[in-house]
Amino acid sequence: MSLLRSLRLFPVVCTGRSARPALLQGSQPWHTLHAGPSLSSSASSKELLMKLRRKTGYSFVNCKKALEACDGDLQQAEAWLHKQAQKEGWSKAAKLHGRKTKEGLIGLLQEGNAAVLVEVNCETDFVSRNVKFQQLVQQVALGTMSHCQSLEDQLSTYTKGFLNSSQLSELAAGPNQEGSLKDHLALAIGNLGENMILKRAAWVKVPSGFYVGSYVHGALQSPSPHNLVLGKYGALVVCETCEQNKNLQDVGRRLGQHVVGMAPLSVGSLDDEPGGEAETRMLAQPYLLDPSITLGQYVQPRGVSVVDFVRFECGEAEEEAEAQ
Repeated sequence: MSLLRSLRLFPVVCTGRSARPALLQGSQPWHTLHAGPSLSSSASSKELLMKLRRKTGYSFVNCKKALEACDGDLQQAEAWLHKQAQKEGWSKAAKLHGRKTKEGLIGLLQEGNAAVLVEVNCETDFVSRNVKFQQLVQQVALGTMSHCQSLEDQLSTYTKGFLNSSQLSELAAGPNQEGSLKDHLALAIGNLGENMILKRAAWVKVPSGFYVGSYVHGALQSPSPHNLVLGKYGALVVCETCEQNKNLQDVGRRLGQHVVGMAPLSVGSLDDEPGGEAETRMLAQPYLLDPSITLGQYVQPRGVSVVDFVRFECGEAEEEAEAQ
């Protein structure tokens, strides 16, 4: 089923549940490291081993090595594991560099008057459904949101920004996290064994009188306690409204759905002549959910003005991404 057809048949967003495969782990990573003296087989040592395993997700073999190397200190053992995993990740990243990354996920996060879209790519759809990969997308979204919120507000109008792969990689990982996003990328590569790229991010902040509509298509159940939505397509639509509209959230979602399905290149004007399926001006396009009217004819009676939008499609080519 095509994207356009699926959007028209299912106009309301529902976050589906998807099976989460077990964490992927190498059979014997870090095998060249000296493990040090053996832990005693006491009940307390086994309890520490179980606790470290649950907390970090690493294999029993590596958790045991960490506890032995750190004389049973749980906190030091956790830091030891992360350090070794990062070393392994950078090594794997160097070996896997250049392999194609056409799969992945779009992440959408909204907090207060700010919203961000991020794209993280991997090699296979299987890995994109792994909880470890989804946690990486979460960290990228949180890091981008922290960057957005640290910028000075424009009180009179909205602000919008973009980050390319290099800029995104250098961002701090977000609240209560150490290191940069590229460090978390290395950990994920080490854990999952595929080439991955932090491809891009976009952010929008709005003052009073503006609203950010949003939509994610192909939504997956997110492992995040935050308001993170994951999928294959995402859109943000900046709207200006002169009054409090109780249906604003629904209108914003429908506008985002239109942007995902119709892929406009510009907003256009309410004065534009109606166009056909090939029209690229958003307001002159046939409205996705009712092609008998234009999008401009849909929004005009609802007291909303569309002023800008961002559209991400997972895996799209660089030239297509730049056009968006």
